[in-house]
Amino acid sequence: MELSDTILARAERFVSSNFSRLKRPRIQKMKMAFIFILTYLCFFAPVHQAQPPSATISDLSLKNMDFAMNLYRRISTYHDKNIFFSPLSISTSFAALLMASDGVTREEILKGLNLEQLEKEDQPELIPELFQLLHENITQNGSLQLDQGMALFMRQQFGIQKTFKDQMKTFFNADITTVDFADTERSISLINDYIKQKTQGKVSEMLSGLNELTQLLLVSTIFFQGAWEMPFNPNFTENAAFYIDNYNIVQVPMMFKEDKFYTTEDVRLGARVLNLPYREGVSMLILLPNKDKDYTEIEEEITAQKFQNWIKKLQKTKLEVNMPKFKMERSYSLHTILPDMGITSIFSESANLTRLSKDGFFKVSEVLHKAVIEVDETGTTAAAATTIGIIPYSLPRTFTVNRPFFFFIYHEDTSSLLFMGRVIDPTKN
Repeated sequence: MELSDTILARAERFVSSNFSRLKRPRIQKMKMAFIFILTYLCFFAPVHQAQPPSATISDLSLKNMDFAMNLYRRISTYHDKNIFFSPLSISTSFAALLMASDGVTREEILKGLNLEQLEKEDQPELIPELFQLLHENITQNGSLQLDQGMALFMRQQFGIQKTFKDQMKTFFNADITTVDFADTERSISLINDYIKQKTQGKVSEMLSGLNELTQLLLVSTIFFQGAWEMPFNPNFTENAAFYIDNYNIVQVPMMFKEDKFYTTEDVRLGARVLNLPYREGVSMLILLPNKDKDYTEIEEEITAQKFQNWIKKLQKTKLEVNMPKFKMERSYSLHTILPDMGITSIFSESANLTRLSKDGFFKVSEVLHKAVIEVDETGTTAAAATTIGIIPYSLPRTFTVNRPFFFFIYHEDTSSLLFMGRVIDPTKN
């Protein structure tokens, strides 16, 4: 017994004395991982059952990104105009509806949102908890101006399940309101006022009409305003040509900035990539097709894996960046788009929303999504004076965004895609 104790004591001293020497360079990273693990434990499970949350959040972000690409391709089939939406806002809304659905309806939502592999039978609230944890991770320091709103507007006689109502409040901070849809004018005013508040006045009227037979209306809004880490000087902004195609050219306010930027090139895809960081760990990634490449060929090839590869291959380079100012306000009736992605029964008479209410049979009549963005020179004055060394005597390369391009706004730590869009004509709002 004493011999065993002696061996154990020696082993402990060996580990203790060598840990700091061998692992010192990794201590800072381990501290960060530990913080995430603690946060995870608070929301998910006892210590002995816990799994590293960073991997799970990463999986959620990856799944949501592929959902975003699939949804983008569906939207793009309707028109060849500008596109802007928030895949995170949409998937978060339907993650909430997962708690209300069952059977085929639930299976369709999981499959359509690409979340099947995250589903665990013994943890029915895992996916909502993951979305909650992801949202708190993104907005934890409070400096990121990301206003995401969710609301359920229900007819007055709708007997909502208390469990579902409590879950919506807990995981999604949702606003749940009863509405007399028979009074369409008042209902429209109420819903539009909610949207106006959630978009900080940027979207004043989303609904123009409403079916008086509506049972349940899910509204998802998101508003983002970020300050560039390296703002553009408005004194350098000048009108320049933007080539919509070979036959259509428009004049747009083109911003200019010379500095060191992170960039890369996807030779196989035929496009260049530029990273423009906002403050507080959020960046815009621009994908610019080469001059001889049609953007329609590239949009079919964009995947979550490619996106992650671009981020990994970014290298700091001295660049002259020319980028157009643009403003977009886009709204979508998702109940006409999501059925193409396999989410159908929730909009039909076969909808299984038994966890929402047992007072009858209900379906989702409308799902409306609106996103607003404005890109200009604005940035923080402190960050404007960032002293990044310039390579002596090197001639700057140029990155001129003067033709249709794609953009993605993502949270760097979680690789979560907040927004994505396509700019065909910067002069069109």
